[in-house]
Amino acid sequence: MTPHAPHAPHVDPAAGAAVKAADRAHVFHSWSAQGLIDPLAVAGAEGAYFWDYDGNRYLDFTSGLVYTNIGYQHPTVVAAIQEQAGKLATFAPAFAIEARSEAARLIAERTPGDLDKIFFTNGGAEAVENAVRMARLHTGRTKVLSAYRSYHGATSTAINLTGDPRRWPSDNGSAGVVRFWAPFLYRSPFHSATEAEECARALQHLEDTLAFEGAATIAAIILETIPGTAGIMTPPPGYLAGVREICDRYGIVFILDEVMAGFGRTGKWFAADHFDVVPDLMTFAKGVNSGYVPLGGVAISAEIAATFETRAYPGGLTYSGHPLACAAAVATIQVMEDEKVVENAARIGETVLGPGLRELADRHPSVGEVRGLGAFWALDLVRNKETREPLVPYNASGEANAPMAAFGAAAKKNGLWPFVNMNRTHAVPACNVTEAEAKEGLAALDVALSVADEYTV
Repeated sequence: MTPHAPHAPHVDPAAGAAVKAADRAHVFHSWSAQGLIDPLAVAGAEGAYFWDYDGNRYLDFTSGLVYTNIGYQHPTVVAAIQEQAGKLATFAPAFAIEARSEAARLIAERTPGDLDKIFFTNGGAEAVENAVRMARLHTGRTKVLSAYRSYHGATSTAINLTGDPRRWPSDNGSAGVVRFWAPFLYRSPFHSATEAEECARALQHLEDTLAFEGAATIAAIILETIPGTAGIMTPPPGYLAGVREICDRYGIVFILDEVMAGFGRTGKWFAADHFDVVPDLMTFAKGVNSGYVPLGGVAISAEIAATFETRAYPGGLTYSGHPLACAAAVATIQVMEDEKVVENAARIGETVLGPGLRELADRHPSVGEVRGLGAFWALDLVRNKETREPLVPYNASGEANAPMAAFGAAAKKNGLWPFVNMNRTHAVPACNVTEAEAKEGLAALDVALSVADEYTV
């Protein structure tokens, strides 16, 4: 494992002020009310850390947006991008080029089952768009089932598939999407007492949904293997296998969204490997090259690939399989192999993050549940452990979100940049985080959770 030794931050407040002024004058930020945000001006990043122009350094427990799986500025990947830029900086997607071919080969070697054909996109949302298009064309059906408590991206189809409030302003009733409840024992919609009950009842609910929607009208069921932004809810044993069986029985395409959970995040190359399930289509992005250059894709089964053997697939992107992005993917996968990054994520989850987070839960009344795998964890924060009332209401903002805002501010004050969403904080550091760095993050969380505790009853 390459040790992280980030450079000391260079203090230059004037440069930071200039960056901030230009940002506020010209950059339109996503998911934000433009006049209510105050983005941090970042001066640099390395390994698991980044820093601002005032010399403040933060341990990044968000991995960017859960994508810097090998940390920031890994020298091997940076060098690979530089080398590719000098050799062939760009080329159209209709041609065979070395970086693209090699990236596809390395990805296909690691995907489960016969997912051996790779359609490249620029990111995860486009991967979902194309996976759904493939499923609809393959089956000749239109409707797609997706779960509440999910996030699949911000493009047109992907946002309509999403099961959280970010979908609401862009809802389109003609999109052919039907939502259902996936299992989540801690806040069970099925009043289950055990994982086995939750699994059985969730599968029956899915069967009932198909019965009332008409199984013969359903092109695909899409699930995040382990939902990410919505709360890192690991499915109970048998659930994904049950969905696979339902899809097989009704001729429905099974799509697993591994955009966030893939490429080592859960301590295996793909989260599906934990459950011995092979989907028909699998989307990926983020960790495939640690986000160094935008890249995503769809891994395609032999059966679906055969649909387009003599029939043109009606989709494509100007920058699909961009040489710089693919060179970054090749280097990233090699780094993950050489430095045993996937194994490190599994070990850190089992020996440091999991036990450490559960110990925090034992001591802090604000922590209702700890759940996760590898370098992929969530703390469900509550006002009361007995009632499980969330620390803030669903989709809270403004004053209603004050407890989570106070928690986040306390974490940052102690040098930790936290992932905060609704009533949760996620511990999602780089997959090559060291034991010392993970413990540093746990110590900062300990302090910040004491602030959250003040809002419990």
